[in-house]
Amino acid sequence: MHWFKGAHYDFMSKRRLVMLISIVPIIIGLISIAVKGGFDTSIDFAGGTLIEVGFGEPVSIQEVRAVIERAGFTGAEVTNFGNSRDVLIQMKHIGQPAETARRLEAALKEQLAGHTVDVRRVETVGPKIGSELKTAAFWAVVWSCLGIIAYVTWRFQFRMAIAAIVALIHDVFFTLGFFSITNREISIAVIAAILTIIGYSLNDTIVVFDRVRENLQTRRREGFMGLVNTSVNQTLSRTIITGLTTILSIIVLILVAGPVIRDFAITLLIGMVVGTYSSVYIASALLIEWDLWRNKHRKVA
Repeated sequence: MHWFKGAHYDFMSKRRLVMLISIVPIIIGLISIAVKGGFDTSIDFAGGTLIEVGFGEPVSIQEVRAVIERAGFTGAEVTNFGNSRDVLIQMKHIGQPAETARRLEAALKEQLAGHTVDVRRVETVGPKIGSELKTAAFWAVVWSCLGIIAYVTWRFQFRMAIAAIVALIHDVFFTLGFFSITNREISIAVIAAILTIIGYSLNDTIVVFDRVRENLQTRRREGFMGLVNTSVNQTLSRTIITGLTTILSIIVLILVAGPVIRDFAITLLIGMVVGTYSSVYIASALLIEWDLWRNKHRKVA
């Protein structure tokens, strides 16, 4: 299935302009992170209590939130959990979980007369566990990147490994910047999505690099910029079709799956779009810049 059979788009001639444009949202995101002093984190990292409550009849989220605030629990996050009768309540830095659940259940029964209230689940994450999860998440990303550098250097070239890593860093910071600007929380699900993005973006980049390596053997007389441009065009159908099918699946998750995995799906959506773009205008463009820099210094030498 070839949507772009025989394509000859000149992607690389605009590479520096596009790279400059792509840096702008990343800088805005980094400024947002610096101004806020970090990310908004879920109870997975910050510590807190999660309570799942089931009602006999559909209940308004606004009503439940108002009852919780009147009970003295400020800053709680209230969302539907699967349907309009199940509610998920997340509160950070709460005292004894059992006492919190008891007080919350009593307040809901008192102020939402006529509703059957059933506390189905109470979970807590302590600050120490949250800190350990932060450390584990950080090292998971670091070790992933080191493994990628080693593998791509072994299978291809060191410059390709560096270009691939820079593209991955671009994707990750773009996604994290979006979360900071939109005041979304970083949770374990978001970290899992970011690791998924790293794998997907790398896979797309490797496909392009593999074609570059093949063309280096058969198109030696062609200039390196033209060779990379040809390689991108030859893999364009695969890139677009794979990206579109994945994005369509993620959109369905966002619309249908509910709030429990919505942040996971949103993270994937942003990462897939940016990852597809970065394979062309970050990773491939950096190969050309590296080649130009190396040739310049060879002439000087």
